Amino acid sequence: MSLRSQSWRPRSARRSSQSVIGKVLAMVLVFVAGVAPRARAQSLEDAIFMDKRIICAGLVYTRDQWRDYWEGSLKRDNGNIGTLTTNQLTWMGAYGVTNRVNIVASLPYVQTRASQGVLEGQSGAQDLTVGIKINALSTPLTSAGTLHVIGMVSASVPTSDYTPDFYPMSIGSHSKRATARGLLSFQSRRGIYVNGSASYTRRGNVTLDRPAYYTNGQLFLTDEVQMPDVQDASLTIGYQRRGLVVPVVLTRQRTLGGGDIRRQDMPFVSNRMDFTRVDTRVQYVLPKLRVVTLHLGASHIISGRNVGQSTSIMGGLLLVGKL
Repeated sequence: MSLRSQSWRPRSARRSSQSVIGKVLAMVLVFVAGVAPRARAQSLEDAIFMDKRIICAGLVYTRDQWRDYWEGSLKRDNGNIGTLTTNQLTWMGAYGVTNRVNIVASLPYVQTRASQGVLEGQSGAQDLTVGIKINALSTPLTSAGTLHVIGMVSASVPTSDYTPDFYPMSIGSHSKRATARGLLSFQSRRGIYVNGSASYTRRGNVTLDRPAYYTNGQLFLTDEVQMPDVQDASLTIGYQRRGLVVPVVLTRQRTLGGGDIRRQDMPFVSNRMDFTRVDTRVQYVLPKLRVVTLHLGASHIISGRNVGQSTSIMGGLLLVGKL
């Protein structure tokens, strides 16, 4: 609505509007006062928990780029792709059912683009992930800190009819997935913490829009692709105190099957996709807006098989409130 159109409203309507705005501002002030000390965010891969009835939600933007990639074990570039850029805007949310049980969800919107060649980029909503995270045990470990034993289970389902048969331009594998993860976390009283985690992901079969395909040296006369399962393990060293969280993470993913990309061919959805990645992030509660958490981060794949040697940067804002 323009300023001119607002001037035509009766004074009573304007007073009503001001009253509503005042009530909203008052609610916001109560909201800030009630939850500011607990403004933290989390994911299914960390040891952070929201307190009971605390909700956290926001958007995180990630920009991922690679020019070189591994075709099997051969590292190369490709003039038909140039630099592949993937932009991703992810809605993330978490809710504290109790202090030890949290529900976490995320939904990314993904866009891909190649700098060279004729391959057309893809875009769309990808997969909705919903999981539950449980702090099963918290016990003092010497006088230096506390050991936490955490378990997570999650499921992911595609939310749009995107194609998985156009890698590397596809925005995902269009496979339903179920993941179980275990995590050990030692948090010292000085703010230093160390996490070790491992997960297993079961992936459902994928249906293609063609009656046959060739992969891993075999011709399959079907439109259904059996997807190999995936394992990953990670080690995190970080610092967490007074609204600041700074982790450095080393992650190793291994695909339990699948073939390599054939020479001079496009990747296939069931290819083995292995990598070792280093991530670092900064999560900071803004002092003057204490319900707002700022996320910044970067990651780089240092080795891999049938993946791009990508570098990513990310940034986002999350709000924390009480229900």
